[in-house]
Amino acid sequence: MTTPKIIVLDDDPTGSQTVHSCLLLMQWDVDTLRLGLRDQAPIFFILTNTRALTPEKATQVTCEVCHNLQLALAAEKIQDFLIVSRSDSTLRGHYPLETDAIAAILGPFDAHFLIPAFFEGGRITRDSVHYLMVNGQETPVHETEFAQDSVFGYHYSYLPDYVEEKTQGNIKASQVERFLLPDIRQGCLARLQNLQNNTCVVVDGEKQADLDQFAQAILNAADQGKRFLFRSAASILTSLAQLGTQPLAAEAMAQYKPTQQAGVIIVGSHVKKTTEQLENLLQEAGVVGVEIDVSFLRDFPEQRQLLLQSTLEKIQGIHQDKNTPVFYTSRQELTFDTVQQRLDFGVAVSSLLMDIVQNLPEDIGFLISKGGITSNDVLSTGLRLRSARLLGQILPGCSIVRTDIDHPRFPNLPVVLFPGNVGDTQGLAIVYRRLNSQNPKKN
Repeated sequence: MTTPKIIVLDDDPTGSQTVHSCLLLMQWDVDTLRLGLRDQAPIFFILTNTRALTPEKATQVTCEVCHNLQLALAAEKIQDFLIVSRSDSTLRGHYPLETDAIAAILGPFDAHFLIPAFFEGGRITRDSVHYLMVNGQETPVHETEFAQDSVFGYHYSYLPDYVEEKTQGNIKASQVERFLLPDIRQGCLARLQNLQNNTCVVVDGEKQADLDQFAQAILNAADQGKRFLFRSAASILTSLAQLGTQPLAAEAMAQYKPTQQAGVIIVGSHVKKTTEQLENLLQEAGVVGVEIDVSFLRDFPEQRQLLLQSTLEKIQGIHQDKNTPVFYTSRQELTFDTVQQRLDFGVAVSSLLMDIVQNLPEDIGFLISKGGITSNDVLSTGLRLRSARLLGQILPGCSIVRTDIDHPRFPNLPVVLFPGNVGDTQGLAIVYRRLNSQNPKKN
């Protein structure tokens, strides 16, 4: 059986949170895409950051990536590949906009699969209903804060109804194919072979073994000529890529530090879980908080430079005292008259945060970035990376990458990509402790 190249268009940089030893691409020109296609790993990620964009801009970016992929695939003479539109396990994002754009350029596909299960984050799908673990309880996702998102809100945990809502009735719930746990566990290759005309399919998953079995059937069907598209969270990628154990255990990842100096932590996400994690982190020895009042940026944009300079001076002072600065945006939720104003302000806040990242002390030992969109900006703008090698997970669902040895400011710097909605209340503190330990440097 031919192993297809797995190409992941990730709408923020956290979709690699269940795999390791592969490339993350922050650019998508043809030459950079060819780097991913030539890489020995069976999977690579293109970080499009479309969840932070307007629908129009997200469409433009997705189409640009797909057009360039066509050229790169032809140049590398690759015909066997799978396309994954990786998005949020809590169902936020530009669906069906992105899958429609991909299908229009790289299709036709026999089916597109919605697989939002993400086991490391406590998200499972049973009987086509998607659940989140909230305080140890399985909670239908529409009953959580994520369904109230001001940009990507929705009303249904039953995935066929979610599809009908998001497609504005273009795909009726009754038209959605359902692959339930008994179907997957008994074998579903025959059903996969019968799919055609880009059928929408929702897929159950309670544990990794379920998706392992489903992925094997997918690979068998693809080997026989079926063409499939995926809209998924991260766990199906583990099953498709089959990479095995990561090179270095999570508890030993301080060995990746280039210096024994303290690190820096940036917190941009505003979800409740992040705020709880931040509160616990600030209780840790050696951690000093630097709050950035973003309402000041909204109300007095002309004072941006003053805000930037004062923040950098505080961070430098904390670092000189051999402590770890945590700079974070104020926690209050600001209101705006339009979605566009909210998105524009998000860009302004991100620009400020990235100016801070670019001017951090050069000898820091690590960088932890909390929040998906924040992490994307750290990689592409703050660190100005073209690509990065994924080392693995320092906490379930939290990837760690390393900059190149020839990075002009932060060579060999380990960077944690910590999604906003992942981990328990101690998650940030645990990652800090693991990287702050005085393990010997690994060359």
